[in-house]
Amino acid sequence: MTDPQKAFRDLLHAQRVWDVAELPRFDASAAPAAPLPLFHHWFAGAVAAGQREPHTMTLATVDAEGRPDARVLMLHDADERGWHFGTHATSEKGRQLAARPHAALTFYWPVQARQVRVRGTVTPVGRAESAADLRARSTGALAAALTGTQSAVLDSYDELVRASRDAYARAENRPDTEVETWTRYVVEPHEAEFFQGDAERRHVRLRYRREAGGSWARELLWP
Repeated sequence: MTDPQKAFRDLLHAQRVWDVAELPRFDASAAPAAPLPLFHHWFAGAVAAGQREPHTMTLATVDAEGRPDARVLMLHDADERGWHFGTHATSEKGRQLAARPHAALTFYWPVQARQVRVRGTVTPVGRAESAADLRARSTGALAAALTGTQSAVLDSYDELVRASRDAYARAENRPDTEVETWTRYVVEPHEAEFFQGDAERRHVRLRYRREAGGSWARELLWP
């Protein structure tokens, strides 16, 4: 009989990283003075290269005891204020951010061997902007926001199915329905790092660090 652990290890070790014809080059000396324009440029490059779901990111927070937590969600915008996402204020991450309003974001685009990391302070936007954020999304997104209490214990999957059906009907009939707990958050960055992988492991890491007065310092990091 095959050893399941060995089978897993063999499968794991057989995987390859950045199995593409040619990786892009990154001249850090020519990077813009602030991270946002570079993020916009890299995001467009990921889309053009065929990266699946380039707008997904990992959001890391900490709970009241300082224990890390992370999950994947969608980017809603990236502007001069910072990187935006939405969730319920009553969700696990919403409660964690209320207690400790700091977070880290990670984008990974393997089709170009690129990674972007953002760390900063998280601030909820106003009620009107949060409501507009939800209205700009799909009927399914509104229905999901109306279904149950995010992160609460669910008694059964059947209960979710019933609640979801009711929520879809409500979302279709009343697309302007308000969801009071839905909140848009902005991660105001104090640090942003751009990682470009290299086939010979001479990876380029460029870190932007916010200085007093709002300007950005740029520094290369050892890979």
